[in-house]
Amino acid sequence: MTSIDSTQEPRLVASSAKVQSNAVSLGVEAGELVAKGVCAWFSGRLVLADVDLEMERKKVTALIGPSGCGKSTFLRILNRMHETINGAELAGSVELNGEDIYSPQQRATTVRRHIGMVFQRPNPFPAMTIEQNVLSGIRFNRIKTASKDDLMEECLSKAGLWTEVKDRLSNLGGALSGGQQQRLCIARALAVRPSVLLMDEPCSALDPASTLRIEQTISEISEEVTVVIVTHNMQQANRVSHSCAFFLSENGQPGHIVEVGKTEKMFSNPEDPRTLDYVNGRFG
Repeated sequence: MTSIDSTQEPRLVASSAKVQSNAVSLGVEAGELVAKGVCAWFSGRLVLADVDLEMERKKVTALIGPSGCGKSTFLRILNRMHETINGAELAGSVELNGEDIYSPQQRATTVRRHIGMVFQRPNPFPAMTIEQNVLSGIRFNRIKTASKDDLMEECLSKAGLWTEVKDRLSNLGGALSGGQQQRLCIARALAVRPSVLLMDEPCSALDPASTLRIEQTISEISEEVTVVIVTHNMQQANRVSHSCAFFLSENGQPGHIVEVGKTEKMFSNPEDPRTLDYVNGRFG
């Protein structure tokens, strides 16, 4: 059983006032994320304990485990969305390419530009066109680009959406189907050139055909962007990921990682019998 260090001191992570103006550069290439001793609290209750995880550059890491074991909380910690919740506290560190994203020198908005997020349910800006949705991030972040049209086509193509929407870019993004909206959100996230893309159950509300297309997109973009995905679909985790981290919360304990390993080994010959039971659907 994982040993949980209860001696870690939490720190409130909800203040941008302490952030200095000169942020350390986090880089623009595909990033390596490293979490060390991460613990999380909500209103004084420990919900995630002692998470150590290396998420390799240009690889897909799947976070698997039953509901309520801290996977989505951990994902939000990776791009500083945890601090947007009142009463959220954090201990440990998260590094992107060797830089602590919670350093006082780092602005949360800068971190989120380099570590993007795609949510469980598609969230295109409903009053914006398809074109405006894709380019919204570069406008908000005041990013200069040689050709907005080329960037838009590139990102929509990477998201597997270009051929479907190229003749109706002036239509509202909210008018697309659910699967198309999710791919639009992926294109929007890619437009700011993130080093890492986090995905929180991106296919849970989609039909099998849309799920397949997004899985193909994940495989394609992982050649240039590091991907971390939360999924409850074990077949999906097996198909798209290079490595898996199995989270578990049992007997009233906070969520923690039971085992980490290459996906093939995790599904065929894991070290912990609980991992084998979970991936084979015996619980959870």
